[in-house]
Amino acid sequence: MKTRKPAVLLAAVTATAVLAACSGGTNAGDSGGGGGSKTLTLASVDQGSVEDVVKAFEKANPGVKVRYTTSGADQYQQQIRTQLSSGTAPDVMSVWPGNGNPAATYVLAKPGYLRDLSDQPWAAKLPDAIKTVAQYKGKTYNAIFGQNGIGAVYNQQAMTKAGLTPPDTWTKLLAFCRAAKAKGTPAFALGNQDNWVTQLVLYALVATNVYGADRDFDKKMQAGQATFAKSPWTTALDKYLTMEKTGCFQKNPLGTNYEASQGLAATGKTLGIVQGNWVIALLKGKNPKGTFTFKALPATDDTSATLIPAAAGAGYGVNAKTKNEGLALKFVNFVMSPEGMNLFVKKQGGLPSLPDTGFAVDPSLTELSTFIKANRTVPFMDQLWPNAKVQQTMLSGLQEIFSGQSTPDKLLKDMDADYKAGS
Repeated sequence: MKTRKPAVLLAAVTATAVLAACSGGTNAGDSGGGGGSKTLTLASVDQGSVEDVVKAFEKANPGVKVRYTTSGADQYQQQIRTQLSSGTAPDVMSVWPGNGNPAATYVLAKPGYLRDLSDQPWAAKLPDAIKTVAQYKGKTYNAIFGQNGIGAVYNQQAMTKAGLTPPDTWTKLLAFCRAAKAKGTPAFALGNQDNWVTQLVLYALVATNVYGADRDFDKKMQAGQATFAKSPWTTALDKYLTMEKTGCFQKNPLGTNYEASQGLAATGKTLGIVQGNWVIALLKGKNPKGTFTFKALPATDDTSATLIPAAAGAGYGVNAKTKNEGLALKFVNFVMSPEGMNLFVKKQGGLPSLPDTGFAVDPSLTELSTFIKANRTVPFMDQLWPNAKVQQTMLSGLQEIFSGQSTPDKLLKDMDADYKAGS
């Protein structure tokens, strides 16, 4: 995501998208149509990184030409369904993980717009947290190549100055916050003026508190066997507010926006920030000499139970009606190859979705990489919700809680009502 806001947190992990201006989603191109076309039409959400991948794919496949255009995510989402239903969609297109926006996996796979990719060599290798949002009814439709995580990002120089180390249990986290506050440097910057930021601490706590004991929680929600209000979501939300009361954040989070929160963490006015790993590049931009490290945010006193929210980024789907299937599959499989995957995630500052790609992980992301390889991650919670309203209710409700205008009980009940309304 190029705006550095979590994608599916706000409709997508990537913040840009492309719109294929091709006709028929077919192979209109250099060799004049038919199965032998050497021109692939592509719509990609990866402006700024897809260019290098296309060049590498064309180099590996002499004579092949990839025709692609780019546009904003909003425009893409508005038009891709129209293109698919009218037969004018590209051969390959960006598809978001899970559910909740017009170009998400569930939304496009349900009416049969996407080709089943379960038979491709990489499909069975996807980690469970990725597979969950790449599939619809047990079949894989989305070639997801990268992922991001949410956790605590620490300013190493500020930590050294304070004489503190990253906590790995809930009890130590609260002690860390008290010690940081006593030294005059709050533990974490929190930019809750931007409502999408409000969910990040909560998601980090929900990962362990909810999914640590029940990896099937989402399935139970979908089956009507569980609710937000009568689940450990209440525990996670209570711990979020406990962090606030303990002084884990700077004064007036609601008066601090995302940009300002970056400045606090980058310059050592706080010891860190609870954010996605994408924030590290932004912190380095504000303090090139700084060293920043991603760590899991502890939510219990059992270190072995700690989980990290890790979101799949937008991937690629193949048009079910493409007349260029062979070339489309070749491109998707290149994206999922070590070469294609590493090209993408290096440009985007994320991590590959598959293990053993040979990707040189930035030292700041070592812990995130370790958790991903150990399957100690869960999807960003909203990726498996039936509609986008649940998340919007949560975001505005969290701001109201921080301003004293609402309560945790009311928020979770409102989220339940929106969830039950379905898609």
